[in-house]
Amino acid sequence: MKNCSTPVAIVIKCVMSIALIGLFSFSASAQEDSAFTPGGKLWGLAYGDIAYKAKSDSFNRGGMNQYTGIKQGESIFQFRRIYLGYDYAISKRFSAEFLLAAEDNETTSATATPVTSGDLLVDSKLAMSVKLANIKWKNIFRGSDLTIGQSYTPAAVLTSEVIWDYRCIERTVSDIRRTPTYDMGARLNGTLYNTHFTEIGYSLMVGNGTLAKPENDAFKWLYGDVYAKLLNKRLIIDLYSDYTKINWTAKWHHDRSMVKGMIAYTAPKFTVGVEAFMNSIMNDDIVTTKTGTDTITNKAVAISVFARGRIYRDILGFFIRYDNYDPSGNNNNSLYSKDAPITATYDPNTKEQFFTAGIDYSPISKIHIMPNVWYNAYNNAGPVSVSNGYDLVYRLSLYYVYGK
Repeated sequence: MKNCSTPVAIVIKCVMSIALIGLFSFSASAQEDSAFTPGGKLWGLAYGDIAYKAKSDSFNRGGMNQYTGIKQGESIFQFRRIYLGYDYAISKRFSAEFLLAAEDNETTSATATPVTSGDLLVDSKLAMSVKLANIKWKNIFRGSDLTIGQSYTPAAVLTSEVIWDYRCIERTVSDIRRTPTYDMGARLNGTLYNTHFTEIGYSLMVGNGTLAKPENDAFKWLYGDVYAKLLNKRLIIDLYSDYTKINWTAKWHHDRSMVKGMIAYTAPKFTVGVEAFMNSIMNDDIVTTKTGTDTITNKAVAISVFARGRIYRDILGFFIRYDNYDPSGNNNNSLYSKDAPITATYDPNTKEQFFTAGIDYSPISKIHIMPNVWYNAYNNAGPVSVSNGYDLVYRLSLYYVYGK
């Protein structure tokens, strides 16, 4: 407990100090709200597919993807995300955000037999849960906002999810491995420099690391992100990092630290970008050797390249993306007879290559019909020889949003 409380306590004290600074500045400007009329807005979105699985990996690998375990030749009508949100402006300085979400069922096992969880009830019906519930103190000090509650993390404030802009097709390469994009905690974000041509900003957060679930250990997640928008704000450079202790005893130091970077160029008619991460999970893999068992550090790396653009006005567009993921980075599997991960989302025994491409047809604003192909290949990276394989899905995806 002593090992994890000191940095977290410092962060919490900083948040409290910031709140006190904001309190004084708020008192000085309280009269500004006399002419303000509070108001809110209900909004929502949904996306899903008509999908056909043309090929299925015989070992049911890819435990983090939505098509693991679905048999070859099956066709599916499905929603992958439904949102119902309400945003309310309490005053000029304060606003509240609330969001209910029903999302695709998650596969959380790295074994050959996937174990599912997520938003399905015991009778397999899709249910909504609270995804966001927070209050924002705007301009708590010049150029910065403080958000308390369940909110988006710095992993999703800018990064490639916003620039890729096709979450309705697939999660980002780090989100697929369940890097938290929302969490319960305190987030401070803002701009350090902003002109018509250049913007430099940041986002910092301390959270539980359990998303919408209650805290279940003594450790906190620390998130940080800095970005720069250059060349008339068309060139975007982003650097993200997070850290948490998972288990921490005298005999076992088990933690996670991710570093992720992105560079992208966005223009009115096209966007191109590349994102890469390295996630070090200390003493996470239990390996078996001739002399017994041991734990080793797993360093997973990935790179994602994406592009999107317009073909004809705002009616017809395209998107394409390729990910290369290697979870076995530093492992010398010739020394092991078995390699078993503790963190299921980072199984070191399988490398993956993901590809998607499609056409985006928008008959009217905020409605998108997108024929696309979804492909994920699996290559053996473990000490036990396993044949390569892949999942291939043809989809007609529908996305619509209302109230925004």
